[in-house]
Amino acid sequence: MTVATTSTSAAAAAVERPKERRGRRRPGAWLAALPLLAFVALAFGLPALAMLNGALSVDGSYGLGNLSQSVQGAYWTALLGSVKLAATTAAIAAVLGLLLAQAVVTSRGKALREAVLTASGVLANFGGVPLAFAFVATLGNAGVLTTKLGLADHGWSLYSFWGLALTYLYFLIPLMVLTVAPALDGLRPQWREAARSSGASAWQYWRHVGIPVLLPTLLGGFVLLFGSAFAAYATAASMVGSSVPLVTMQIADALSGNVLVGQENVALALSLDMVIVALLVMAVHLPLQRRSARWLA
Repeated sequence: MTVATTSTSAAAAAVERPKERRGRRRPGAWLAALPLLAFVALAFGLPALAMLNGALSVDGSYGLGNLSQSVQGAYWTALLGSVKLAATTAAIAAVLGLLLAQAVVTSRGKALREAVLTASGVLANFGGVPLAFAFVATLGNAGVLTTKLGLADHGWSLYSFWGLALTYLYFLIPLMVLTVAPALDGLRPQWREAARSSGASAWQYWRHVGIPVLLPTLLGGFVLLFGSAFAAYATAASMVGSSVPLVTMQIADALSGNVLVGQENVALALSLDMVIVALLVMAVHLPLQRRSARWLA
């Protein structure tokens, strides 16, 4: 009994020592993070303070006039237009990206998988003026496909809400593939085999096992796509200009004085509105990402 008790106490002490060592921190360990903290303060902190100061500045004093104006009239319409465009494209890209990623993950061809993931990594970062030019040359009023297929006779217009949405899907779908493919890889084959042994169909497996496990990743991917589409500017500016009401276009017009002069602080208030939306998006995305990682670990 004494020997057993002694060995049990020694084992418990051996387990506690690594925990204690892991809990201890070296006094100067945080100094290694100073360069990163300095970069974050310069790259994000100072611009954020300048934006906040300008958004709250009204005729030499501080107030909420600019913020109130930023959620009225054309500014409010543009903000809602950006939210609508981002939500629509994110939902479509999430579904199509999931289907494409599932097809790639379950395929037996390793070369196909590598090719699709590599292409997704490239296309997810392809945007701005080059993407707008490519779509204008292909599906614009005098584009190759528009002319050959007679799309204009059927009411097609690239310079509309759905035309811009189609353009956004070009880089949002690959981004969703990159986001959800690792989670699909984390679905263990034993789960499918156990469901099959219990008499469950493929639909029942996905309904009761696959989708619930992937749901945090899917929602997190949707949030990520929403943020990417919501903040996109160069593609829309190059292709549709102000024909589609977007908050990024309103900010650019207010800063440059294209519509009204002296609206720079309203533009900063609109930017603050976008930051608030982005923070809400991140507040949803981060807990979902942690939950997904815990399930698939």
